[in-house]
Amino acid sequence: MKKLDWYILKKFLTVFFFSIFLFAVIAVVIDVSEKTDDFVKSGFSAGEIFTRYYIGFIPHIIALLFPLFVFIAVIFFTSKMAGQTEIIAILASGITYDRWLRPYWLGGALLGVLLWVSNFWFIPKANTIRGSFEAAYVDSRSSYNALVRGSSDIYFRIDSFTYAGIYAYDTSFNRGSSFFAYQMNKDKIIYNIRASDIIWDTATKSWMLSDVIERNIYDNREVVTYSPTLHKKFAFKPVDLEKDKYTKDKLTTPELIKQINLEALRGSEGLNELKIERYRRDATPLTVLLLTLIGGIIAGRKVRGGSGSHLALGFMIAALFIITDRFSTIFSTKGNLPPLIAAWIPNLIFIWVVYYLYKKAAK
Repeated sequence: MKKLDWYILKKFLTVFFFSIFLFAVIAVVIDVSEKTDDFVKSGFSAGEIFTRYYIGFIPHIIALLFPLFVFIAVIFFTSKMAGQTEIIAILASGITYDRWLRPYWLGGALLGVLLWVSNFWFIPKANTIRGSFEAAYVDSRSSYNALVRGSSDIYFRIDSFTYAGIYAYDTSFNRGSSFFAYQMNKDKIIYNIRASDIIWDTATKSWMLSDVIERNIYDNREVVTYSPTLHKKFAFKPVDLEKDKYTKDKLTTPELIKQINLEALRGSEGLNELKIERYRRDATPLTVLLLTLIGGIIAGRKVRGGSGSHLALGFMIAALFIITDRFSTIFSTKGNLPPLIAAWIPNLIFIWVVYYLYKKAAK
């Protein structure tokens, strides 16, 4: 790398990390003001609140707005360079336009890889801390303290051949009523079990059923068995029945892939949300690179409006990207758009935006 690369990369990374740090401080201040009552009710000291909540909240908010702040940082320092005619001097010295863009490629790729690695391991760990605190002390309707009643019955697939359902499952005590399960062989039911109550036995790590009726169905006969109590080791645990809205954010990528396979086996309705999260973790690093190039190309031209016009145009492009991303997500979770396509549509569109801006740029 040459002095030019180090010069631009230093400006890029300095502005980015300063802006993201400043925003994190502002976000924490705003969040403290909103959750003061919750913190007081929790009974934790300031140090405990930081270790139990903010050590997870800060990485979450940074990762959430990471691409946007990369974009803003690029526009800000590049526009300043253009305003001081530095870019004109660089190009006039014989440096080609493509050569001038090289540090933007390097910086965007570096930050994209950083975000990818963080989303792979570290951000899910931080979301576990944040989500656990919010579920316990902020969100009163979460699975940590809510009773899933009859209007929210649980129906799921245990394995490739077995289906089950539980009425009024209580996540606080890991118990429910009116449990049933049946096993299929092709298009025929070969086994059925029903129980008035089901509760998780922590000692045996199995489910204890009450008033159990089992039916084994054969070609020409049926065997019915009644048991007052029965312990069964089903292929699901209490954690699998908790409707935790933070689940997809808490899982590392290997855990998320495993959860997707499990939910696909069970035929869960929220499968597309998990898949979109999985594919977005791979798509977002490319988003960082694309926004870096867009910001550099837009702000690299000296205009009368200076940084203001560059920022205005940049925010319009960022808003278009967010709208595209939201629409593709909705069409996937509520419609028939494949999650892989939904996660990559914004990038596919903005690749053409980068190409168009590059062709139109004054070189």
